[in-house]
Amino acid sequence: MSDRQLLVGPFNRVEGDLEIRLDVTDGRVSEARANSPLFRGFEMMLQGKAPSDALTLTPRICGICSISQSAAAALALADAGGVTMPPQGRLAAAILHGVENLCDHISHFALFFMPDFARPIYAGRTWHDRAVARYTAQQGSAVRPLIEARAQLFHIVGLLGGKWPHTLAIQPGGVTRAPDARDRIRIQTTLRAARRVLERELFGGSLEAFAALGSVSGYEGWAGGDVALFSEISADLGLDGIGVGPKRYLSCGAYPLAEGRVTGAGVWEDGAVSAFDPGEIVEDVSHAWMLGEPAHPAQGATLPDEDMAEPGYSWCKAPRLGGRTVEVGALARQVLDGHPLSLALAGEGSVRARIAGRLLEIARTVLWLEDWAAALDPGAVFMDPAPALREGSGVGLVEAARGTLGHWITVEKGRITRYQIVAPTTWNFSPRDAGGVPGPVEAALVGAPVGEGETTPVMVQHVVRSFDPCMVCTVH
Repeated sequence: MSDRQLLVGPFNRVEGDLEIRLDVTDGRVSEARANSPLFRGFEMMLQGKAPSDALTLTPRICGICSISQSAAAALALADAGGVTMPPQGRLAAAILHGVENLCDHISHFALFFMPDFARPIYAGRTWHDRAVARYTAQQGSAVRPLIEARAQLFHIVGLLGGKWPHTLAIQPGGVTRAPDARDRIRIQTTLRAARRVLERELFGGSLEAFAALGSVSGYEGWAGGDVALFSEISADLGLDGIGVGPKRYLSCGAYPLAEGRVTGAGVWEDGAVSAFDPGEIVEDVSHAWMLGEPAHPAQGATLPDEDMAEPGYSWCKAPRLGGRTVEVGALARQVLDGHPLSLALAGEGSVRARIAGRLLEIARTVLWLEDWAAALDPGAVFMDPAPALREGSGVGLVEAARGTLGHWITVEKGRITRYQIVAPTTWNFSPRDAGGVPGPVEAALVGAPVGEGETTPVMVQHVVRSFDPCMVCTVH
């Protein structure tokens, strides 16, 4: 029996609305329930619309990962219509998507996660003054250069996509704008400038050297930049043992280029990798404010329960893969790509592991973007005509910054009859399923310390933020 219950929320510095109910026993979380309290209903809006409307509406699901939604929608339409993007169109789409994911990671570290360590509650810790100096909201010496670098990176999206967010540049048949030689030079120049800032402020060393780290001891021994600051904070607060998730990781593989996806796909558990079969996805609605039965997204429906009846406690469905939970995100992506540092951290599955995986992905993404920019061929075809879709069904799977994102579409007589989306935070912040199994963040919060009199426990916030939740995508 719990000593007390806490309702933590709404969380600040989180995209969208989030509340978490905690049962606390002997000063630690004994049970958690994550609630996504704001229903939106994009899947319902899409019914009856022209298929191409998915390219306009789905990016509006989110203001910070709109290209991820756009790319998933374009791939779903391409799959339904039997359309293939030309190689250079895929490359330009990967650059657009890679820039957004990179900027998401920079924003998370500088604006969402690290400012928590500048709180007065940590005054007196050996690292606190440095955290205050570097990451105090709106004032920290690291915040301005990192966010300015992020802003400059989005100029690449402006060149290739016209605008951000909600670009319409990615289409089933490719991208709408063919870059010229001058654009390629500008993209490369912007990437070089961003590299300099990241190497100076965040890593304190070369991206190549950080990306080459192959062990936890090598990571802990990294002495440069704010990576070292976070490592010191982690060791002091024990973040390597807090927020342990299911340690079962999923990735569909990031950035589908002509030669294949850039990162590996599959499911990792206990050191073994199995194939990812999207047909094994089932969305459980037993503890969601949803009507209907468990179903695969291709056959599922969005039927909100207006009565918000128990045992439901969230507008988020509970996706399961083969009947079990999985964790998605940067760490999962790097684990399924077989990177040695991420594999060394996979069994830890902690707050530290997730942040380290995100830092690793920042370094690797810049290196990929540099290669992709150099490979742009201004004389090539970037778009093939795609006929209007009258009948068909398809799926678009991509890796957003926060993890695996899927769009499932069915079109009949030129109109959308079914559209279902499973977003990364839907995986990570799902409620319990019919078997009572908690979602990944609910399980990860168990054991988190709650101090006497704490109403918004700081360690709980570290765990939640390590997943980088995007609740507006969750309640699409």
